[in-house]
Parts: sequence; C-alpha cells; structure tokens
Amino acid sequence: MEHEVYVPFPVETVRQALTEPERVARCIPGCQLDADADPGTPGGRLRLRIGSSTITYRGTLTVTARDTGTVTVEASGIESRGDGSAELALTVRLATAPDDTGATVLSCTGTVTSTGRLAEATDQAAESAGRRVLDRFAANLAADLTDNPPEERDADVPAAPPAATGVFDSEVPPPSLDPLADDDQDGTAPAEAAHARRTMIGRSAEEVDHAPPRGRYAPVPAPQSATTSATLRWAAPAAALALASAVVVGRVLRRRR
Repeated sequence: MEHEVYVPFPVETVRQALTEPERVARCIPGCQLDADADPGTPGGRLRLRIGSSTITYRGTLTVTARDTGTVTVEASGIESRGDGSAELALTVRLATAPDDTGATVLSCTGTVTSTGRLAEATDQAAESAGRRVLDRFAANLAADLTDNPPEERDADVPAAPPAATGVFDSEVPPPSLDPLADDDQDGTAPAEAAHARRTMIGRSAEEVDHAPPRGRYAPVPAPQSATTSATLRWAAPAAALALASAVVVGRVLRRRR
C-alpha cells in the first residue's frame, strides 16, 4: 500500500521526530504504551478497527533511520484474544511540500503480513483501515510537535553537560539587619526603619547582651521619692483646710443652739 500524508512542520523537524520510537508509538491512533515500555523499543497494545470489528494486538515497535533520508518503521504483534498475528514494514520518505509553506509530505509505502482475523478482512477494508491510521497519525504527530518540539542539536557535536554549581558558587543574600543597607523605598528614616525591623524580626545580639534581665531575676525598681514628696506636699494643706472648715461649722452650730 502507498499513501501520502501532510505534516505542517519543516522536513528536519519531522525527520528528527520520526527517529524517536516512543514519540512515533504514542502518535499511532489506538496505541497504548506499557508503563515500563522501553523508549528504544516501545511495547504496548494497539486497537485496530477493520470494517465493523475491532482487533487488539500486543506487540512492539522499532524505528530505523536510513542514510538515504528515509525512516523505516517495523512492528509486530499478536492478538490479545485469539491466535492471529500481524507484522508491519513501513518505509517513510520525507519531502518538502510543493505549496511553499515549508511543510513536509510523508510518502509511506508498507506491507502487512497477517494471520487470524486481520487476514480474513477484505483488501478494501484493510486498505481503508491503513489509510485512516496514517491520516490520524499525521494529525497526532503535528499536535505532538506543537506541544513537544524536538530539541535541535547537531549529531556530530555531543551536548555539553550542565555546568556544576557548588555551594561556594551560590550568591549569598545580604543580611536583613545590615546597618549599611539602603533605606526603605517608602522614605522611612533609618532609625524608624531599624526599629520596625527589630519589632518584626527581633532584637539584635548587641541589644540582647546589654539588656537588663527579665522575669524573676529582674532588679527591684527603686522607690520613687520625688513622686511621694509631691503627693504629701499637696495632701497636707488639703487636710488642714478640711480641719479648719470642720471647726468653723461646729462653732456656728453651737451658737445657733
């Protein structure tokens, strides 16, 4: 069977994507990869619809890039319910689309050798199913390239390993209580900013060392003699005035009697 499909990406991008077996496998419609599938030879299940029936295969897929610029896809599987089997050999040739859009045309030529339920299908049904799979594969590949573009790299130059970053290479941020730090951007004075930082963060080590003890070991404050003297100085005249008023009132009452 021969069939052409269209992928709206440059030839080099599509060729690099087709050399990734796992990407090719997940773009095949109806394919479900195993959780522990090998990226080089992915395995899983494939549900293939032929006419009015559906056949499920379990198998593996391999991809080989040729020096001629073509890509060969080989797959084999056995029916999950039955004794049938199928083997695929597909050759894909890539060419730039003639519409000057920079897209790629994939010319696919393949053969299928099968036994069991697939072999019982008519040639027309098998060809229709193959064309439908290739058309949907091209659409899935375009969507996958949009979401996960391949990394552009030169095959002759190995990728450079990431530079190691040690502990001493990391940038150390300035301390939050640095006395030489710039003032706050809101125009707060240095003294007010320092007080705000101490309130939010805590007192500095120097303040803690010179601060008086607290709690049960705090010193007893000295009596406030000045306050007591001032109180007595005002209380004595008031008491004398009250006593004199009482004497005068008592004399007036006695005279009236």
